[in-house]
Amino acid sequence: MSKNKVFIATSIDNFIADKNGNIDWLHSIPNPDQDDMGYQQFMNGVDALLMGRNTFDTVSGFDIEWPYEKPVFVLSNSLKQIPDELSGKVELLNGDLNSVLNTNHNKGYSNLYIDGGKLIQSFLKEDLIDEMTITKIPILLGEGVSLFSSLEHPLNFECINTKIYLNSIVQNQFKRVRK
Repeated sequence: MSKNKVFIATSIDNFIADKNGNIDWLHSIPNPDQDDMGYQQFMNGVDALLMGRNTFDTVSGFDIEWPYEKPVFVLSNSLKQIPDELSGKVELLNGDLNSVLNTNHNKGYSNLYIDGGKLIQSFLKEDLIDEMTITKIPILLGEGVSLFSSLEHPLNFECINTKIYLNSIVQNQFKRVRK
């Protein structure tokens, strides 16, 4: 059975980036032991990543080696090609969400990590998210890039796990409840 999963951090007021698009506040809580807060375990449960264009631009702009070992598919209607240094690691896709999912499923990728605010919002609008792990950083940004947007109908989720990291970061894992 295929699953579309989200693993993302937000401010208390549900922003994934500040008003200038920055995410440096994600590291506002000291993490001397470099606890990954379940990220590697989450990654072990996915086959590939489906990433939005803005998230791809952000990650590829980090001054580090490409951080993903699993295949990454960038969903964009405006990006025309992937940089040469990421050839074989990143594939560009476009089209409607269902055709993109079918493409991934036909390649054998059934458990997908959906990453990027606009992409997550699009998946939620189409009721295509099965699980969400949302890590709350204890900061109020006041404004910025929101994780959520309006929905035509409410989507019910149940909280299946809650963890506290570093005595201040709360992580909730939600599973979609379909009737």
